Amino acid sequence: MKKITMALASSLMALSASAATTTDVTNPVDWFAEGEAHGNIKYYFIETQKSDNGNYLLKAYANSVGGQLGYKTAKMYGFSLGATFMTTNPFALPDTVDTSIIGRDNAVQLGLAPGDKVAQEGFSVLGEAYLDYQYQGFNAWYGRRVEKTPLVNPKEVRMIPSSIEGGDVSYSFENGLKIGGGYLDKFKQRTSSRFVNIVEHALGPNTELITGHKKGNVLPAYLEWRDAHHTVRLYNYFSKDFMNLTYFDAVHKHQVNEDFTWFAGLQGMHQHGIGNSVSNMENNTAAYGGKINGRFFGLKAGATIDESSFLLAYTNVLGSRDNEHNSLALPWDGTPLFTDMITSNDLFTSNYGQGLTSSGGYIAGTSGIKAGYTQKYDFTGIKGFKSVLSYAYYDNNNFVDAQQDINLVLAYGISDFSLALKGIWVNNNAGNTAADTDVKAGETGSSISQIDKLHQYRVIANWKF
Repeated sequence: MKKITMALASSLMALSASAATTTDVTNPVDWFAEGEAHGNIKYYFIETQKSDNGNYLLKAYANSVGGQLGYKTAKMYGFSLGATFMTTNPFALPDTVDTSIIGRDNAVQLGLAPGDKVAQEGFSVLGEAYLDYQYQGFNAWYGRRVEKTPLVNPKEVRMIPSSIEGGDVSYSFENGLKIGGGYLDKFKQRTSSRFVNIVEHALGPNTELITGHKKGNVLPAYLEWRDAHHTVRLYNYFSKDFMNLTYFDAVHKHQVNEDFTWFAGLQGMHQHGIGNSVSNMENNTAAYGGKINGRFFGLKAGATIDESSFLLAYTNVLGSRDNEHNSLALPWDGTPLFTDMITSNDLFTSNYGQGLTSSGGYIAGTSGIKAGYTQKYDFTGIKGFKSVLSYAYYDNNNFVDAQQDINLVLAYGISDFSLALKGIWVNNNAGNTAADTDVKAGETGSSISQIDKLHQYRVIANWKF
């Protein structure tokens, strides 16, 4: 393990020292020679505890070291190449391992338990390998790439990010408007070394039963507009014989003076089954609860006063009707809710074949409230310290008790180094439940399974270059 870590660190420092600023060039030698190295070295510790009625159901932890090493060439006639290797290398593992920073999805894809020995093995993967072209406002790329949207997200709160394989074409206008569209073929979950067909990743062994095909793709189209005070985004994701998903958000930000800024935003989403999935899911309500038809809306507001920031958000996932699947389907690490917490990623709804399961905030009929407080401490004269305290309350007629989440983050950052200590405490956890297939919001005498307590502790040290 020590040899692996030292070799990785030496390679990263050597490439970083030799990298030059990306510029336009006219010959292949300079195309590579004047490129830019980038990456990070990360240490991650995680411990997860689950208990029910005072009895421990799980107590697991893990240590891992790894990160990313990437290189992007300079531009030559608008073209550039990029590639990023990603790695996670566990060490000093206990008898019961938390595989969420190692290879959990590698095991799930093979039909094994999430804590299987396969999931405890480190791996390296070429997470990015793409060709990019830019000319004035026009941009196109093709290959493997880490992309961040509300619906397909890298989920960088873990060891290495998720990434996608496909392509995208967009054009940015001088007035702040950007339009684009693309083709997504494969998805690599953050604890997996494999790029899997994007629809197969969502539905696993049920892909053909639901869609009528063994594989599928996602066609995104989007429109974004930004100026000094506004951000507006509209996304549509179409997947033949699976579902169509439309997401919208808008945020207004206003700076009153150097010390005071406030913002307000709204969001909404609708997803519905299309083609074969509609009849196939309605015909097997015992397994799927009915066709996909999920809807939610949300509001948020906040302010920054000098070194203090405040957030208040509300979301509501609208209740299901007869013959409708009872939760939102977000299988590609998307966490669009304004009320999302760090805890939202511990439920693994993006594991292979888990695209129809859901965590508490995404189950139909759930209303969520989130309050957040961030404090910087530069005023003490010691710069770089920050604390983030968040509280969320999720309620649903089918929860035995309302779910309550508390997240506390203590962070320090100086130059390219950061250290974060994270504590997560969840009461009445309604995560990763399959009960949404047969429990409808508002029904009496029905309840969704909940675990009394989920506690999690993380230590993350990261050096970027």
